[in-house]
Amino acid sequence: MNVTATGFTLKYKELMPGGNRVSLYHILRHLSNKNIVLPSHNGGLKVLFTIQAGIIYKEKSLKKSTGNALNDEFYMRRALSLARRGESWVSPNPMVGAVIVRKNRIIGEGYHKRFGDNHAEINAIARSSEPIAGATIYINLEPCAHFGKTPPCIDRLISHKPARVVIGTADPNPLVAGRGIDALTRHGIKTTTGVLAEECRRLNERFFTFIQTGVPFITVKFAQTLDGRIATGTGQSRWISSEKSLKFAHKLRSSHDAVLIGVNTLIRDDPELTVRLIRGKNPLRIIVDSSLRIPLTAHVLKNQDRAGTLIATTARGDSEKRKRLADMGVETMVIDEDGTHRVDLKKLFVALGKRNISSVLVEGGSDVITSMLKENLSDRVVIVVAPRILGKGIEAVGNLGIHNIEKSLRFSHRKIIKKDSDLIIDGRIARTPNRKITS
Repeated sequence: MNVTATGFTLKYKELMPGGNRVSLYHILRHLSNKNIVLPSHNGGLKVLFTIQAGIIYKEKSLKKSTGNALNDEFYMRRALSLARRGESWVSPNPMVGAVIVRKNRIIGEGYHKRFGDNHAEINAIARSSEPIAGATIYINLEPCAHFGKTPPCIDRLISHKPARVVIGTADPNPLVAGRGIDALTRHGIKTTTGVLAEECRRLNERFFTFIQTGVPFITVKFAQTLDGRIATGTGQSRWISSEKSLKFAHKLRSSHDAVLIGVNTLIRDDPELTVRLIRGKNPLRIIVDSSLRIPLTAHVLKNQDRAGTLIATTARGDSEKRKRLADMGVETMVIDEDGTHRVDLKKLFVALGKRNISSVLVEGGSDVITSMLKENLSDRVVIVVAPRILGKGIEAVGNLGIHNIEKSLRFSHRKIIKKDSDLIIDGRIARTPNRKITS
């Protein structure tokens, strides 16, 4: 069956139920900047494609709806896809993408590439192939309305006189918080908000959490065997997970501002805690060490020009050792003790938030993981499960003080992915009243 779209012919075939809805087997590679809606023979679904620079972007089948609603979701997903390219590089700013559309043609697009650089809207305007007046602009987050590292995006946006701006979600930053949307409407620009709002918020959940609480978004990640062990009885843990899972872990590191482990894990494994298996930035390395037991030969104390290290200790930490660490370019931060005479993790996260650290990846070991779960401090939990059984060994999670099954922590997964023979479970633990950390 052939479908003619804007003067070009696109061949496609539909499969019977149980197969793919639409299977493209031929496309003219010179098509560019075209959106094609392919009707299904059952009359109830549509499949939307766009062709940009010879690349086919396919949207999932959508229920029949108004043209605007269909297009709005499609282009907002494109904005989200662009925004994700800034992950690892824009923090503590949010990830933002922008798409400029005229008559169902993308005439410009851009994303926020790096903290301190131009925002998505400015990059999209600069890349536009024709004037923007009368076009529609799609942005996953409300345009900024304040001076920061760059001037307000909203002023530049308004000056180009788009007919319509579609925004995924409002910006919770008190410096913005609706001001960008108000400015657009005051200047007579039709503004639509809330398109794929949940997806837009989820993309920037680290930013939203940090802006709204003043403390970092906290991810707890660990790799374990099927029987819940993170190491053998002798402490050997390299490597429980597969090579692909290790790359995933490095990507996770790169997407956080800081990575945190306890001193026992450092002494046992002597990790570098840098990003090596993928291209990405190195996070700040944080070692929780109540009595400053860290060996001065540890890998995390080297190459401070490539990745900084912060040691969170208590007043019990030796002052002479702190001086020696300072001479090595390593900072120590004294935090109050908790009820077990260890670094008070809540107070540590508050202190990190005041340093503009918006996200922390907690990688272990067992004592730190247990404390994080017991005090309900995590926003996200990522568990890599390898198809191994160790029997006796170091457990991933220790005693949480739970004696009633009804009091157990409730885990809800967002997604489960497979890396080689490993399963990676990415989810959340239901909040409890003591979860709140305030700055």
